Amino acid sequence: MAQSIVEARHSQAFPVLLPEEIERVRRFGQPRSFAAGEHLASVGEHAPGVMLILSGKVDVFQSKGERRTLIVTHEPGGFMGELAQLGGRPALIDAIASEPVDVLVIPVAELRSLLIAEAELGERIMRALILRRIGLLETGAGGPIIVGSAENGDVLRLEGFLTRNGHPHQRLDPESDPCGRVLVEKFEVSLQNLPIVLCPNGRLLHNPSETELARCIGLISPLDPDEVHDVAIVGAGPAGLATAVYAASEGLSVLVLDCRAFGGQAGASARIENYLGFPTGITGMALMARAYNQALKFGADMVIPCEAKHLEPRNASCGAFVLQLGDAGKVRARSVVLASGVRYRRLDVPNLSDFEMTSIHYWASPLEANLCAKQEVALVGAGNSAGQAVVYLASRAKKVWLLARGGDLDASMSRYLVDRIRGLPNVEVLLNTEVTALDGSDGRLETVRWRKRSGEEEQHDIRHLFLFIGADPNTDWLHNSGVALDGKGFVLTGAQLPDGNGKLLETSRPGIFAIGDVRSGSVKRVAASVGEGAQVVAALHAYLAEEPVSAKVA
Repeated sequence: MAQSIVEARHSQAFPVLLPEEIERVRRFGQPRSFAAGEHLASVGEHAPGVMLILSGKVDVFQSKGERRTLIVTHEPGGFMGELAQLGGRPALIDAIASEPVDVLVIPVAELRSLLIAEAELGERIMRALILRRIGLLETGAGGPIIVGSAENGDVLRLEGFLTRNGHPHQRLDPESDPCGRVLVEKFEVSLQNLPIVLCPNGRLLHNPSETELARCIGLISPLDPDEVHDVAIVGAGPAGLATAVYAASEGLSVLVLDCRAFGGQAGASARIENYLGFPTGITGMALMARAYNQALKFGADMVIPCEAKHLEPRNASCGAFVLQLGDAGKVRARSVVLASGVRYRRLDVPNLSDFEMTSIHYWASPLEANLCAKQEVALVGAGNSAGQAVVYLASRAKKVWLLARGGDLDASMSRYLVDRIRGLPNVEVLLNTEVTALDGSDGRLETVRWRKRSGEEEQHDIRHLFLFIGADPNTDWLHNSGVALDGKGFVLTGAQLPDGNGKLLETSRPGIFAIGDVRSGSVKRVAASVGEGAQVVAALHAYLAEEPVSAKVA
């Protein structure tokens, strides 16, 4: 069997600090003692922070169902914790003192200070936290258990949500997994009523929404409706995350909202090969996860999933804008950055919605690739995202049909992708072609019919169809907000505004800025979005310097 990343990089995942390094850490923590057999951390419960072992031994276990496995035994100089502690989330492991233990508890705020103030130590600690999370992701330990078939649309929805948010989980199919059958029998659930989700705290959910699941596993922390942040960022794609990193690193209090997951469309890219600094390419998820962890390191407050529903006028009494949230809550901020991106366009076929939960996909991740392994699949689109998905799917599928309405891929796709696709033996490109019909039963796609511009029609047995046909701005929630939009619904900024004298990246409402794909005239590239995310921070500083500061609403 291949080594896990924790096994391969054990010394980096579990470094031991030297006595002089421990002394440098002392100013960031508080001493605490635990008796033999006492829990220092428990799955599903909030730990007080990262714990540096001063004396004694601590056994750390991961749990998968009823089975518990020892991960590591920490001795003096070792420290407990992973990314959950950096984000103030519940623990994903059990840690038990095997003998009397003295530790140094480093709470979240002090941990972030440590990572920045002690650069070399901070780098080693941060790397360890990330590697430990990757190890948990590899095994699914510590997260919720989803019971249901891999082809169930709601199972795919929940797995996709957890995967996109970098959270460990397990899936058990009761038809093939004995543990899954035991859970179905234990909770007396019929197969027709699956999926169910068993959270680490023991709570059972019946086909939950993403928000219900997030609350159960502690991804969402309560918001203080009276706190006023320096900036609220709506959208956690490349633009929003870049703003969060640069604004938080420069001392601004930052709140980031996203209705589903961090990463946006970029997070769903199978491989990005033209992003500066990654000559061998990088998956969109890996790139966005790095940005997300970087924002956490600098103290940005991530609230995901949480949907912004309405932007109210600026409140003169507290000098803040008010964002109404989907759960009827609200947040306040002295400035707002709109980075809400775009939403995927849907194919104009009458019964498309019948198959969207199971057979129609708007991104190509390992989840979807596993579903269609060694099958024929079709993909509609001609942009870079479509090209990246074709290359990725071709490595797993028996054959990929690439359908494009236009007559030339070179007009909309980067040359390196076009050349690579032409060299793939199991990819057939059909230009001037449109999907005309979908057929299937019980929510399962069985055949796809398409027509060429010449009038010739073809029908093929295809169970999975991927759509990469562009996107529309995610600005419906901004109607009646006073933010000016162009004819297609994108946000106008700067010189695009009617008077032509707007400030760079600022909308028609002073203090509200727009960046990334949602901005009218933006370049729809990851690098461009990141650049705007960095650029807008200077505009934020200039605006906030002219506004009075208020930490709380009276």
